Amino acid sequence: MLKAIVTGHSRGLGAGMAQALLERGATVLALSRKPNSDLAARFPKTLIEVTIDLANMDSLISWLSHHEIEDFLEGAQSAALVNNAGVVEPIGSADDLNPAEILRTVALNVAGPLALAHAFLRASDGLADRRVVHISSGAGRNPIAGWSVYCATKAALDHHARTIAADLPAGARIESLAPGVLDTDMQGVIRATPKDGFPDLDRFVSMKETNALASPAERGAAIVAHMLSDAFGREILTDARNLG
Repeated sequence: MLKAIVTGHSRGLGAGMAQALLERGATVLALSRKPNSDLAARFPKTLIEVTIDLANMDSLISWLSHHEIEDFLEGAQSAALVNNAGVVEPIGSADDLNPAEILRTVALNVAGPLALAHAFLRASDGLADRRVVHISSGAGRNPIAGWSVYCATKAALDHHARTIAADLPAGARIESLAPGVLDTDMQGVIRATPKDGFPDLDRFVSMKETNALASPAERGAAIVAHMLSDAFGREILTDARNLG
């Protein structure tokens, strides 16, 4: 029996990955600020939703202290954690960013995933097959003007995966995977950014206009297929566009 934890499942890539896991018969514990009414209606017995703001460290600490992950994983034969939740904001020049927004983004994009990864590995101790995937970004590997905070947070996930891979406990695998550019609400936020704080704006507008954005449902299914394959974890930094 596969049990999987997915963050940010209410829309976009997170919804696509949660759906793919549920369609494969997995039981999914989904963490997000908002529920996914469509998936809840379709998979009432195998989708467990937790409403939580993962950028609020006090809320996350409280939730983890109740051993919800340990309880969820009881009886599992294999387990997976998908750290997907994240935001691209704040976008803008380095001298025009709000410190409070920076702190919230770092909490959601970095602190939350790291805390969940270590809690998951501790809770899954004893399972012969447990897997962690950080949803990273090409922005963590190539700097993009205006995205200093987002790029830094995704680079942090990459390096965390590299470091954990050097010290993985028995049965564990990890990857930091860039999903490519997807047709999600995040892309809408990007396209609405004033060009004076984001020089690459035209490139992202063009990708939408030329239908160059991948479907989050299709890409989510491809990522799940890879995550559950024997190939998962052979390389630590991966890109969904290059998966076999």
